[in-house]
Amino acid sequence: MFTVTEDMDPNKNDAQARSARTPVSRGMPKVRTVDVCPVTRNGHALLALRDPLRLSDQTILIPQRYAPVLALCDGTRESSAVSAALAVRYGLWVSPAEIERLLHSLDQASLLENDRSAEARQRALAEFHKAPFRPLMDLGVSYPASPEDLNSFLLNYLVEAGDVAPSDTCRGIISPHIDYARGGHVYASTWGRAAKAVREAEIAIVLGTDHFGEDGTWTLTRQNYATPFGVLPTHQDAVSSLAAAIGEERAFEGELRHRSEHSIELAAIWLHFTRGRRPCALVPILCGSFGHFFRGEGDPASDEGVRKITEVLRPLVASGNAIVVAAADLAHVGPAFGGAPLDLISRGRLQASDDELLQCICAGDASGFYAAIRRVEDRNNICGASPIYLALRLLDPAQGERVAYDRCPADTGNTSLVSICGILLG
Repeated sequence: MFTVTEDMDPNKNDAQARSARTPVSRGMPKVRTVDVCPVTRNGHALLALRDPLRLSDQTILIPQRYAPVLALCDGTRESSAVSAALAVRYGLWVSPAEIERLLHSLDQASLLENDRSAEARQRALAEFHKAPFRPLMDLGVSYPASPEDLNSFLLNYLVEAGDVAPSDTCRGIISPHIDYARGGHVYASTWGRAAKAVREAEIAIVLGTDHFGEDGTWTLTRQNYATPFGVLPTHQDAVSSLAAAIGEERAFEGELRHRSEHSIELAAIWLHFTRGRRPCALVPILCGSFGHFFRGEGDPASDEGVRKITEVLRPLVASGNAIVVAAADLAHVGPAFGGAPLDLISRGRLQASDDELLQCICAGDASGFYAAIRRVEDRNNICGASPIYLALRLLDPAQGERVAYDRCPADTGNTSLVSICGILLG
């Protein structure tokens, strides 16, 4: 369902705008973390605002020029002061009545931090916990819903990948989390090469990219994951030990993101398929951004969360019964991600940057991997830095084998790219 604020026009009669809505907040409005996607409708440049937690099925469309309104609604000023702040900071005039109408639409979609969204979050979390397993969010969209159809679907990728000999020394996997349509061949080559270790493992520690997680968060769940092949039970003892180490509140504060985040789901499907549909215990961890580290606010080498997680999970890894999976993509560059269109020079620069990262991963060099991204202030938007880094720390010392690499189109003009890789760590 779409909620469109299409008549938010600075030339609109203010009296009419004032009568359209009553104020939704006399306090200091704060917009929740939202998924923002540029769209074009009837020749107008808009932003589609969606809730990554899916507390509401509404999508809000606003003119792109009103993006600063969202930035200023950060909980530090009253709604009546936003209009003045826009004029001073951005030279943009948006009347208080128009801002109030936008806030009303955001509130109706539970996109403001307030009682409405808090109640919606509690309802969604209770429903999530009550279910026998986490719902499959990409079922029937990124992959077939039927177990037999899914088996044939994934088998076709393996056939296309050719004759892949299983490795004898695999303890960990760097696997993409991009959709199968673009990354299926990389998934197939990687999981085919890791097949022997995957089949022998009793536990899979899956480190998923948390696209909407805050900086430095490590988010757990006690809920089971599932695939069309059946349920992969969550290793409750491991989760409890991790929660005790990093703090119960911190560990589960963002638990609802497990419901809507696709990174672990897409890895779990290949895991289950590679095991011949036999289940194994899962330790699912969503890994938040390293943005604060890339801005110079500390270093993951001395991060307390990384240290505690590593201390808890290393005995599992050392037992030889567990395999570590980092569900992580690499660069996200071009207009689709707020950058300039890629040309031959920038493509060559991207290739060189990716090669450096892959060399660090294959050397088991977590510090070098982080330093290479930090040095360029993450200009390539590495979407998977934290799970890859944690995997390298868990498996240290490790040596990697580069199995597959590709750069996938991210817009219709092929001016934006997502780079992905498949690496085995032994």
